Amino acid sequence: MSSLADRINDALPQTQCTRCGYPDCRAYAQAIAEENAPINQCPPGGIEGVAVLARLTNQTPLPLNPEHGAEGPMTVAVIDEAWCIGCTLCVKACPTDAILGSNKVMHTVIESACTGCDLCLPVCPVDCIEMVPVSGNKTGWAAWSPILAKQARQRYEARQKRLVVEERELAARMQAKAAMKLADLEAHTRPLEDASGLSSDLTAADKEMARKRAIIEAAMAKAKARQKV
Repeated sequence: MSSLADRINDALPQTQCTRCGYPDCRAYAQAIAEENAPINQCPPGGIEGVAVLARLTNQTPLPLNPEHGAEGPMTVAVIDEAWCIGCTLCVKACPTDAILGSNKVMHTVIESACTGCDLCLPVCPVDCIEMVPVSGNKTGWAAWSPILAKQARQRYEARQKRLVVEERELAARMQAKAAMKLADLEAHTRPLEDASGLSSDLTAADKEMARKRAIIEAAMAKAKARQKV
């Protein structure tokens, strides 16, 4: 049997917009289930969404909290490709991988995958992204749909898994690189020289090697820890 948090999450629009004050829809659902957040902080769900959450939690419906935004039509991001500088910041910000592009190459939006979360707007350094309404006068769940919510959730969860894999792969490469440096440390550590230009004694060289070894071992430990995330 699914938990209350699961049922609440199933009822949210899955835009992953963070307007509720939480990092994603799942986190907001968990907070509601634990009675740490009210049910009226999701603008994409609108009044109808609040009513659904009220039924799930046996609470009285509340007006949408304006501090978190207002209910509105469905929007999609449109990039002015003439102004796009290919910085990839919007690509990194998009929770559903709805933006395609690489470094120094103009980006474009997959309209069917965009949730209208607005997260790409504040990161764009040249202000070349516009949110365009696509649902006419329909707002909230009248503009959205369970099918779109399911798709957005699947894309978001797939992205989260991909980011974890990429983080572990990066950490593994860093750890391997540090291990190579550690194995070859002695060959790349020159004896220190004193003020007269003569080589210092073996103790000074040993200290320098120990210093480098400590730095590399710390980097390896950090990379190893990142692989466990």
